[in-house]
Amino acid sequence: MNSRNASGETGQTLRQRMMEILLRGQGTGVRELSQELHIPEREVYAHLDHIARSLAARGRRFDVVAARCLDCGFVFADRRKLRPPGRCPRCRGTHLQRPQYRIITS
Repeated sequence: MNSRNASGETGQTLRQRMMEILLRGQGTGVRELSQELHIPEREVYAHLDHIARSLAARGRRFDVVAARCLDCGFVFADRRKLRPPGRCPRCRGTHLQRPQYRIITS
C-alpha cells in the first residue's frame, strides 16, 4: 500500500524515502533529512528510531557517526540516544557537531 509523501504525490512512504537517503553512504544529519523530506526535525528522530529497530530485526546495520565537541574535541562515542547532546561533559561547551546517520550495506 502506498501513501502520500510530503509533497502530496503517491509513491514511497516517508520512511522508505528516508532509508533511501540514509543508504547513500555518507552520513546525513537530521537537519538535512528534515529539509529534504519537508518534515520537522523532532519528527525525524521518531522515524530514525523506528528505522534503527527495523534494520536490527532484519540483520542490517544502522550507523551513527558520533557527535563531537568543536571546542575540545570530545567524541560522544558511547552515546546510545539518537538526539544530539546538549553540552560537552568535558568542557561544558555547547559548540557541538551534530551526529550523522547512515545505513551500512554489506
